[in-house]
Amino acid sequence: MRVLVIGANGQIGNQAVDKLKEQGHDPVAMIRKEDQQGQFKDNGIETILADLEKDFSHAFENVDAVVFSAGSGGSTGPEKTIVIDQEGAIEAVDHAKEAGIKHFTIVSSMGTDNPKDADSKIKHYMHAKRRADEYLKASGLDYTIIRPGMLQNEAGTGKVSLTEDKPEFGNVPREDVASVLAHVIDTNQPQNKVYNLIEGNTPIEDTLK
Repeated sequence: MRVLVIGANGQIGNQAVDKLKEQGHDPVAMIRKEDQQGQFKDNGIETILADLEKDFSHAFENVDAVVFSAGSGGSTGPEKTIVIDQEGAIEAVDHAKEAGIKHFTIVSSMGTDNPKDADSKIKHYMHAKRRADEYLKASGLDYTIIRPGMLQNEAGTGKVSLTEDKPEFGNVPREDVASVLAHVIDTNQPQNKVYNLIEGNTPIEDTLK
């Protein structure tokens, strides 16, 4: 399957690209700068230059599925968060519909169900993620929304808790989030569901059954 990974230069997206490649898919790494191409080309991964703050509709040509893992990052302010995490995601959903793409997977965040309860420092982020999630759910596309807990940089364990029920807030390695994204694509069974993701005891390959 040819999969457009939006946010491929990010920590989760970068690993998702590699894991999709390992599982026999054809990831297309969407990046903003030419100097980001080398790491992907060295691994035989196709890249496409596109910017969420400009017209990026060309990135959706000949694509079967989309993984949106882009984010403005923790050091940016509310304005950039709205531009990337909210409006960028919404525009990506529109482009996917126009291109006839069926399945759209997005990385969201635990806590977006109740953004008003979030800490004031991240409330704008939670609102942006919620708006993007709700837009995707109403789009008519087949979707999978992954809401990870607190992201960690240590190596993944390959075991998680992936549930529609709201678990206690917890941590999850970024590598395991990337593995779950690849597994979503690999199962190719979009169920229009929202999953909360934290570390756990279930092998990732045994989830989504």
